Amino acid sequence: MKKILILLAALFMLLPTAPADAAQTWQQIHDHIRTELDNVYTIYQSGDAEGAKNAVNDIYYGIYEKDGLESAVRSGISSKSANLTEYQFYTLKKVIRAGATQDEVKAEGDKLLDMIQVEVTTLENSGVQSGGWAMFLQAFVILLREGIEAMLVLLGIIAYLGRAGHEKELSAIYNWAIAGIVMSFISAYLFNSVLDANATGASREAIEGFTALFAVCVLLGTSAWMGGKSNANAWKKYIESKVKLSLSTGKARALGFAAFLAVYREGAEVILFYQALFNNAAGDIDMIWAGFVAACAVLAIMFFLMQRGALRIPIGPFFKVTSIFMFVLAVTFLGGGVKALQEADVVSTSVIEAVPIPSIDVLGLYPTYETIIPQILLVIIAVAVVSYKKRSATAAA
Repeated sequence: MKKILILLAALFMLLPTAPADAAQTWQQIHDHIRTELDNVYTIYQSGDAEGAKNAVNDIYYGIYEKDGLESAVRSGISSKSANLTEYQFYTLKKVIRAGATQDEVKAEGDKLLDMIQVEVTTLENSGVQSGGWAMFLQAFVILLREGIEAMLVLLGIIAYLGRAGHEKELSAIYNWAIAGIVMSFISAYLFNSVLDANATGASREAIEGFTALFAVCVLLGTSAWMGGKSNANAWKKYIESKVKLSLSTGKARALGFAAFLAVYREGAEVILFYQALFNNAAGDIDMIWAGFVAACAVLAIMFFLMQRGALRIPIGPFFKVTSIFMFVLAVTFLGGGVKALQEADVVSTSVIEAVPIPSIDVLGLYPTYETIIPQILLVIIAVAVVSYKKRSATAAA
Protein backbone atom coordinates (compact mmCIF):
# COMPACT_ATOMS: atom_id res chain seq x y z
CA MET A 1 0.00 0.00 0.00
CA LYS A 2 2.91 2.32 0.74
CA LYS A 3 4.27 1.83 -2.78
CA ILE A 4 0.87 2.59 -4.25
CA LEU A 5 0.47 5.81 -2.25
CA ILE A 6 3.96 7.01 -3.22
CA LEU A 7 3.26 6.29 -6.88
CA LEU A 8 -0.09 8.09 -6.66
CA ALA A 9 1.58 11.20 -5.25
CA ALA A 10 4.29 11.14 -7.93
CA LEU A 11 1.88 10.66 -10.80
CA PHE A 12 -0.53 13.33 -9.56
CA MET A 13 2.33 15.80 -9.98
CA LEU A 14 1.80 15.30 -13.71
CA LEU A 15 -1.73 16.66 -13.57
CA PRO A 16 -2.24 20.02 -15.26
CA THR A 17 -2.02 23.07 -13.03
CA ALA A 18 -4.99 25.35 -12.66
CA PRO A 19 -5.42 28.40 -14.87
CA ALA A 20 -4.53 31.80 -13.50
CA ASP A 21 -8.02 33.19 -14.04
CA ALA A 22 -10.48 33.39 -11.20
CA ALA A 23 -12.55 30.27 -10.59
CA GLN A 24 -16.04 30.27 -12.01
CA THR A 25 -18.92 30.40 -9.58
CA TRP A 26 -21.57 27.71 -9.81
CA GLN A 27 -24.00 30.32 -11.14
CA GLN A 28 -21.58 31.26 -13.91
CA ILE A 29 -21.36 27.60 -14.92
CA HIS A 30 -25.18 27.45 -15.02
CA ASP A 31 -25.28 30.59 -17.18
CA HIS A 32 -22.68 29.08 -19.52
CA ILE A 33 -24.87 25.99 -19.91
CA ARG A 34 -27.90 28.21 -20.64
CA THR A 35 -25.97 30.02 -23.40
CA GLU A 36 -24.87 26.75 -24.97
CA LEU A 37 -28.43 25.38 -24.81
CA ASP A 38 -29.56 28.36 -26.89
CA ASN A 39 -26.97 27.22 -29.42
CA VAL A 40 -28.47 23.71 -29.31
CA TYR A 41 -31.91 25.12 -30.19
CA THR A 42 -30.44 27.09 -33.09
CA ILE A 43 -28.68 24.05 -34.49
CA TYR A 44 -31.80 21.91 -34.13
CA GLN A 45 -34.00 24.53 -35.80
CA SER A 46 -31.66 24.46 -38.80
CA GLY A 47 -32.54 20.78 -39.27
CA ASP A 48 -29.25 19.34 -37.96
CA ALA A 49 -30.51 16.92 -35.27
CA GLU A 50 -27.18 15.09 -35.03
CA GLY A 51 -25.32 18.36 -34.54
CA ALA A 52 -27.78 19.39 -31.83
CA LYS A 53 -27.31 16.08 -30.03
CA ASN A 54 -23.52 16.47 -30.20
CA ALA A 55 -23.86 19.99 -28.81
CA VAL A 56 -25.77 18.57 -25.82
CA ASN A 57 -22.90 16.11 -25.28
CA ASP A 58 -20.48 19.04 -25.37
CA ILE A 59 -22.47 20.73 -22.60
CA TYR A 60 -22.52 17.64 -20.43
CA TYR A 61 -18.89 16.54 -20.87
CA GLY A 62 -17.34 19.95 -21.48
CA ILE A 63 -19.18 22.05 -18.89
CA TYR A 64 -21.34 20.16 -16.38
CA GLU A 65 -18.70 17.47 -15.84
CA LYS A 66 -15.42 19.17 -16.78
CA ASP A 67 -16.01 22.38 -14.82
CA GLY A 68 -16.57 20.40 -11.64
CA LEU A 69 -20.30 20.94 -11.12
CA GLU A 70 -21.16 17.23 -11.30
CA SER A 71 -18.53 16.23 -8.72
CA ALA A 72 -19.62 19.12 -6.45
CA VAL A 73 -23.25 17.96 -6.64
CA ARG A 74 -22.27 14.35 -5.79
CA SER A 75 -20.16 15.39 -2.81
CA GLY A 76 -22.13 18.44 -1.67
CA ILE A 77 -25.74 17.36 -2.31
CA SER A 78 -26.27 13.72 -3.33
CA SER A 79 -25.49 11.20 -6.04
CA LYS A 80 -29.22 10.99 -6.72
CA SER A 81 -29.37 14.63 -7.72
CA ALA A 82 -26.43 14.29 -10.11
CA ASN A 83 -27.88 11.11 -11.61
CA LEU A 84 -31.29 12.70 -12.18
CA THR A 85 -29.61 15.58 -13.99
CA GLU A 86 -27.69 13.07 -16.13
CA TYR A 87 -30.98 11.36 -17.00
CA GLN A 88 -32.41 14.73 -18.06
CA PHE A 89 -29.44 15.28 -20.37
CA TYR A 90 -30.29 11.89 -21.90
CA THR A 91 -33.98 12.81 -22.19
CA LEU A 92 -33.07 16.00 -24.04
CA LYS A 93 -30.97 14.02 -26.52
CA LYS A 94 -33.76 11.46 -26.83
CA VAL A 95 -36.38 14.00 -27.93
CA ILE A 96 -33.87 15.49 -30.37
CA ARG A 97 -33.23 12.07 -31.93
CA ALA A 98 -36.99 11.44 -32.09
CA GLY A 99 -37.53 14.57 -34.21
CA ALA A 100 -39.68 16.38 -31.64
CA THR A 101 -40.94 19.90 -32.25
CA GLN A 102 -38.80 22.90 -31.36
CA ASP A 103 -41.11 23.70 -28.43
CA GLU A 104 -40.80 20.13 -27.05
CA VAL A 105 -37.00 20.26 -27.28
CA LYS A 106 -36.91 23.64 -25.56
CA ALA A 107 -39.27 22.37 -22.83
CA GLU A 108 -36.84 19.55 -21.98
CA GLY A 109 -33.93 22.00 -22.11
CA ASP A 110 -35.73 24.36 -19.74
CA LYS A 111 -36.40 21.47 -17.37
CA LEU A 112 -32.69 20.64 -17.42
CA LEU A 113 -31.78 24.26 -16.68
CA ASP A 114 -34.24 24.36 -13.78
CA MET A 115 -32.70 21.20 -12.29
CA ILE A 116 -29.19 22.64 -12.58
CA GLN A 117 -30.36 25.93 -11.06
CA VAL A 118 -31.74 24.04 -8.05
CA GLU A 119 -28.36 22.30 -7.66
CA VAL A 120 -26.48 25.59 -7.97
CA THR A 121 -28.72 27.30 -5.42
CA THR A 122 -28.40 24.38 -3.01
CA LEU A 123 -24.61 24.38 -3.31
CA GLU A 124 -24.36 28.10 -2.73
CA ASN A 125 -26.85 28.13 0.17
CA SER A 126 -25.01 25.28 1.88
CA GLY A 127 -21.71 27.11 1.52
CA VAL A 128 -20.25 24.77 -1.09
CA GLN A 129 -18.59 27.35 -3.29
CA SER A 130 -16.27 26.72 -6.20
CA GLY A 131 -13.07 27.33 -4.26
CA GLY A 132 -11.33 27.22 -0.88
CA TRP A 133 -12.56 24.51 1.48
CA ALA A 134 -15.04 23.36 -1.15
CA MET A 135 -12.07 22.23 -3.24
CA PHE A 136 -10.61 20.42 -0.23
CA LEU A 137 -13.90 18.64 0.46
CA GLN A 138 -14.41 17.61 -3.15
CA ALA A 139 -10.83 16.36 -3.53
CA PHE A 140 -11.09 14.45 -0.25
CA VAL A 141 -14.49 12.85 -0.96
CA ILE A 142 -13.65 11.90 -4.56
CA LEU A 143 -10.45 10.03 -3.67
CA LEU A 144 -11.94 8.52 -0.51
CA ARG A 145 -15.06 7.20 -2.28
CA GLU A 146 -13.24 5.74 -5.29
CA GLY A 147 -10.30 4.57 -3.18
CA ILE A 148 -12.53 2.57 -0.83
CA GLU A 149 -14.12 0.72 -3.74
CA ALA A 150 -10.72 -0.30 -5.15
CA MET A 151 -9.35 -1.03 -1.68
CA LEU A 152 -12.14 -3.46 -0.83
CA VAL A 153 -11.31 -5.61 -3.84
CA LEU A 154 -7.61 -5.55 -2.94
CA LEU A 155 -8.38 -6.44 0.67
CA GLY A 156 -10.42 -9.45 -0.39
CA ILE A 157 -7.58 -10.73 -2.57
CA ILE A 158 -4.83 -9.97 -0.04
CA ALA A 159 -6.78 -11.52 2.84
CA TYR A 160 -7.31 -14.68 0.77
CA LEU A 161 -3.59 -14.95 -0.03
CA GLY A 162 -2.70 -14.43 3.62
CA ARG A 163 -5.11 -17.13 4.80
CA ALA A 164 -3.87 -19.54 2.14
CA GLY A 165 -0.23 -19.01 3.02
CA HIS A 166 0.64 -17.39 -0.30
CA GLU A 167 2.28 -14.24 1.05
CA LYS A 168 4.92 -14.39 -1.66
CA GLU A 169 2.20 -13.64 -4.21
CA LEU A 170 1.37 -10.33 -2.50
CA SER A 171 4.10 -8.44 -4.34
CA ALA A 172 2.59 -9.53 -7.65
CA ILE A 173 -0.84 -8.24 -6.54
CA TYR A 174 0.66 -4.89 -5.58
CA ASN A 175 2.45 -4.75 -8.95
CA TRP A 176 -0.86 -5.38 -10.74
CA ALA A 177 -2.45 -2.61 -8.66
CA ILE A 178 0.39 -0.21 -9.53
CA ALA A 179 -0.04 -1.15 -13.20
CA GLY A 180 -3.70 -0.19 -12.83
CA ILE A 181 -2.70 3.25 -11.50
CA VAL A 182 -0.23 3.80 -14.33
CA MET A 183 -2.78 2.71 -16.92
CA SER A 184 -5.33 5.08 -15.36
CA PHE A 185 -3.02 8.03 -16.04
CA ILE A 186 -2.23 6.83 -19.55
CA SER A 187 -5.93 6.51 -20.33
CA ALA A 188 -6.72 9.91 -18.84
CA TYR A 189 -3.96 11.47 -20.94
CA LEU A 190 -5.12 9.79 -24.14
CA PHE A 191 -8.77 10.71 -23.73
CA ASN A 192 -8.09 14.29 -22.63
CA SER A 193 -5.08 15.27 -24.73
CA VAL A 194 -5.11 13.11 -27.86
CA LEU A 195 -8.75 12.52 -28.82
CA ASP A 196 -10.88 15.44 -29.97
CA ALA A 197 -12.99 17.17 -27.32
CA ASN A 198 -16.31 15.89 -28.68
CA ALA A 199 -15.35 12.23 -28.40
CA THR A 200 -13.45 12.48 -25.15
CA GLY A 201 -16.25 12.21 -22.60
CA ALA A 202 -18.32 9.56 -24.36
CA SER A 203 -15.25 7.47 -25.17
CA ARG A 204 -14.09 7.60 -21.58
CA GLU A 205 -17.49 6.51 -20.29
CA ALA A 206 -17.57 3.65 -22.80
CA ILE A 207 -14.12 2.44 -21.74
CA GLU A 208 -15.14 2.65 -18.08
CA GLY A 209 -18.36 0.76 -18.77
CA PHE A 210 -16.79 -2.11 -20.72
CA THR A 211 -13.97 -2.36 -18.16
CA ALA A 212 -16.52 -2.66 -15.35
CA LEU A 213 -18.42 -5.39 -17.21
CA PHE A 214 -15.21 -7.33 -17.77
CA ALA A 215 -14.44 -6.92 -14.06
CA VAL A 216 -17.86 -8.47 -13.34
CA CYS A 217 -16.77 -11.66 -15.13
CA VAL A 218 -13.49 -11.81 -13.20
CA LEU A 219 -15.21 -11.17 -9.86
CA LEU A 220 -17.87 -13.82 -10.52
CA GLY A 221 -15.18 -16.38 -11.26
CA THR A 222 -13.29 -15.44 -8.11
CA SER A 223 -16.51 -15.55 -6.06
CA ALA A 224 -17.41 -19.01 -7.36
CA TRP A 225 -13.92 -20.34 -6.66
CA MET A 226 -13.86 -18.97 -3.12
CA GLY A 227 -17.38 -20.24 -2.48
CA GLY A 228 -16.18 -23.72 -3.38
CA LYS A 229 -13.53 -23.49 -0.65
CA SER A 230 -15.91 -22.39 2.13
CA ASN A 231 -16.32 -25.99 3.28
CA ALA A 232 -13.53 -27.02 5.66
CA ASN A 233 -13.06 -30.42 3.99
CA ALA A 234 -12.88 -28.85 0.55
CA TRP A 235 -10.25 -26.43 1.80
CA LYS A 236 -8.26 -29.25 3.40
CA LYS A 237 -8.25 -31.23 0.15
CA TYR A 238 -7.17 -28.14 -1.73
CA ILE A 239 -4.24 -27.54 0.60
CA GLU A 240 -3.18 -31.18 0.53
CA SER A 241 -3.19 -31.14 -3.25
CA LYS A 242 -0.48 -28.47 -3.18
CA VAL A 243 2.99 -29.89 -2.64
CA LYS A 244 4.25 -26.34 -2.46
CA LEU A 245 2.23 -23.41 -1.18
CA SER A 246 1.84 -21.52 -4.42
CA LEU A 247 -0.98 -20.62 -6.71
CA SER A 248 -1.20 -21.94 -10.23
CA THR A 249 -0.26 -19.38 -12.87
CA GLY A 250 -3.86 -19.08 -13.98
CA LYS A 251 -5.24 -18.29 -10.53
CA ALA A 252 -2.41 -15.87 -9.76
CA ARG A 253 -3.07 -14.01 -12.98
CA ALA A 254 -6.83 -13.98 -12.39
CA LEU A 255 -6.45 -12.49 -8.92
CA GLY A 256 -3.85 -10.01 -10.14
CA PHE A 257 -6.05 -8.96 -13.04
CA ALA A 258 -8.98 -8.45 -10.67
CA ALA A 259 -6.77 -6.07 -8.66
CA PHE A 260 -5.71 -4.32 -11.88
CA LEU A 261 -9.28 -3.81 -13.06
CA ALA A 262 -10.46 -2.53 -9.68
CA VAL A 263 -7.67 0.04 -9.43
CA TYR A 264 -7.76 1.01 -13.11
CA ARG A 265 -11.50 1.66 -13.15
CA GLU A 266 -11.52 3.78 -10.00
CA GLY A 267 -8.14 5.40 -10.72
CA ALA A 268 -9.17 6.71 -14.13
CA GLU A 269 -12.32 8.18 -12.64
CA VAL A 270 -10.38 9.85 -9.80
CA ILE A 271 -7.90 11.42 -12.21
CA LEU A 272 -10.55 12.79 -14.50
CA PHE A 273 -12.54 14.25 -11.59
CA TYR A 274 -9.35 15.84 -10.25
CA GLN A 275 -8.65 17.36 -13.64
CA ALA A 276 -12.09 18.93 -13.47
CA LEU A 277 -11.21 20.35 -10.04
CA PHE A 278 -7.93 21.79 -11.34
CA ASN A 279 -9.73 23.37 -14.30
CA ASN A 280 -11.98 25.25 -11.88
CA ALA A 281 -9.53 25.80 -9.04
CA ALA A 282 -7.77 29.09 -9.83
CA GLY A 283 -5.68 29.81 -6.72
CA ASP A 284 -7.01 26.90 -4.68
CA ILE A 285 -4.52 24.24 -5.82
CA ASP A 286 -3.15 23.86 -2.28
CA MET A 287 -6.62 22.97 -1.00
CA ILE A 288 -6.97 20.24 -3.63
CA TRP A 289 -3.59 18.78 -2.64
CA ALA A 290 -4.57 19.01 1.02
CA GLY A 291 -7.75 17.04 0.29
CA PHE A 292 -5.73 14.50 -1.68
CA VAL A 293 -3.19 14.00 1.12
CA ALA A 294 -5.92 13.77 3.79
CA ALA A 295 -7.80 11.13 1.77
CA CYS A 296 -4.57 9.14 1.23
CA ALA A 297 -3.93 9.18 4.98
CA VAL A 298 -7.46 8.00 5.80
CA LEU A 299 -7.29 5.26 3.15
CA ALA A 300 -3.93 4.06 4.48
CA ILE A 301 -5.27 3.83 8.03
CA MET A 302 -8.43 2.04 6.88
CA PHE A 303 -6.39 -0.37 4.77
CA PHE A 304 -4.09 -1.23 7.68
CA LEU A 305 -6.93 -1.80 10.18
CA MET A 306 -9.12 -3.78 7.78
CA GLN A 307 -6.23 -5.92 6.56
CA ARG A 308 -5.27 -6.87 10.12
CA GLY A 309 -8.87 -7.79 10.92
CA ALA A 310 -9.48 -9.81 7.76
CA LEU A 311 -6.58 -12.17 8.41
CA ARG A 312 -8.03 -13.32 11.76
CA ILE A 313 -11.28 -14.67 10.34
CA PRO A 314 -11.66 -18.50 10.52
CA ILE A 315 -11.16 -20.27 7.18
CA GLY A 316 -14.74 -21.48 6.59
CA PRO A 317 -16.56 -18.23 7.39
CA PHE A 318 -13.80 -16.25 5.68
CA PHE A 319 -14.24 -17.88 2.29
CA LYS A 320 -18.01 -17.81 2.60
CA VAL A 321 -18.06 -14.10 3.46
CA THR A 322 -15.42 -13.26 0.85
CA SER A 323 -17.32 -15.17 -1.82
CA ILE A 324 -20.49 -13.21 -1.01
CA PHE A 325 -18.54 -9.97 -0.92
CA MET A 326 -17.01 -10.61 -4.36
CA PHE A 327 -20.48 -11.37 -5.72
CA VAL A 328 -21.88 -8.13 -4.27
CA LEU A 329 -19.01 -6.27 -5.91
CA ALA A 330 -19.87 -7.97 -9.21
CA VAL A 331 -23.48 -6.80 -8.90
CA THR A 332 -22.25 -3.30 -8.04
CA PHE A 333 -19.84 -3.19 -10.99
CA LEU A 334 -22.62 -4.45 -13.27
CA GLY A 335 -24.86 -1.52 -12.36
CA GLY A 336 -22.02 1.00 -12.59
CA GLY A 337 -20.80 -0.43 -15.89
CA VAL A 338 -24.21 -0.25 -17.54
CA LYS A 339 -24.70 3.30 -16.23
CA ALA A 340 -21.37 4.35 -17.77
CA LEU A 341 -22.50 2.88 -21.09
CA GLN A 342 -25.74 4.84 -20.74
CA GLU A 343 -23.75 8.04 -20.32
CA ALA A 344 -21.80 7.12 -23.46
CA ASP A 345 -25.08 6.59 -25.37
CA VAL A 346 -24.16 2.94 -25.95
CA VAL A 347 -27.13 1.75 -23.87
CA SER A 348 -30.53 3.44 -23.68
CA THR A 349 -31.85 4.98 -20.45
CA SER A 350 -35.37 4.19 -19.19
CA VAL A 351 -36.01 5.71 -15.78
CA ILE A 352 -38.25 3.70 -13.42
CA GLU A 353 -40.94 6.07 -12.20
CA ALA A 354 -43.58 3.63 -10.89
CA VAL A 355 -41.47 2.49 -7.94
CA PRO A 356 -39.26 4.83 -5.85
CA ILE A 357 -35.79 3.32 -6.24
CA PRO A 358 -32.91 5.14 -4.55
CA SER A 359 -29.75 6.09 -6.42
CA ILE A 360 -26.74 4.72 -4.52
CA ASP A 361 -23.39 4.91 -6.32
CA VAL A 362 -21.50 2.72 -3.85
CA LEU A 363 -23.92 -0.17 -4.52
CA GLY A 364 -24.23 0.45 -8.25
CA LEU A 365 -27.96 0.98 -7.72
CA TYR A 366 -29.71 3.29 -10.16
CA PRO A 367 -33.44 3.76 -10.96
CA THR A 368 -33.31 2.57 -14.59
CA TYR A 369 -34.56 -0.66 -16.15
CA GLU A 370 -31.28 -1.18 -17.98
CA THR A 371 -29.26 -1.29 -14.74
CA ILE A 372 -31.75 -2.98 -12.41
CA ILE A 373 -32.89 -5.87 -14.63
CA PRO A 374 -29.38 -7.33 -15.29
CA GLN A 375 -28.61 -7.06 -11.56
CA ILE A 376 -31.83 -8.88 -10.63
CA LEU A 377 -31.13 -11.61 -13.21
CA LEU A 378 -27.61 -12.05 -11.85
CA VAL A 379 -28.94 -12.46 -8.31
CA ILE A 380 -31.59 -14.96 -9.47
CA ILE A 381 -28.97 -17.02 -11.32
CA ALA A 382 -26.68 -17.00 -8.29
CA VAL A 383 -29.48 -18.13 -5.96
CA ALA A 384 -30.41 -20.91 -8.41
CA VAL A 385 -26.80 -22.13 -8.66
CA VAL A 386 -26.30 -22.12 -4.87
CA SER A 387 -29.60 -23.98 -4.36
CA TYR A 388 -28.65 -26.56 -6.96
CA LYS A 389 -25.25 -27.17 -5.34
CA LYS A 390 -26.83 -27.56 -1.91
CA ARG A 391 -29.33 -30.09 -3.21
CA SER A 392 -26.58 -32.00 -4.99
CA ALA A 393 -24.44 -32.06 -1.85
CA THR A 394 -27.40 -33.29 0.23
CA ALA A 395 -28.17 -36.04 -2.31
CA ALA A 396 -24.50 -37.12 -2.39
CA ALA A 397 -24.39 -37.32 1.41
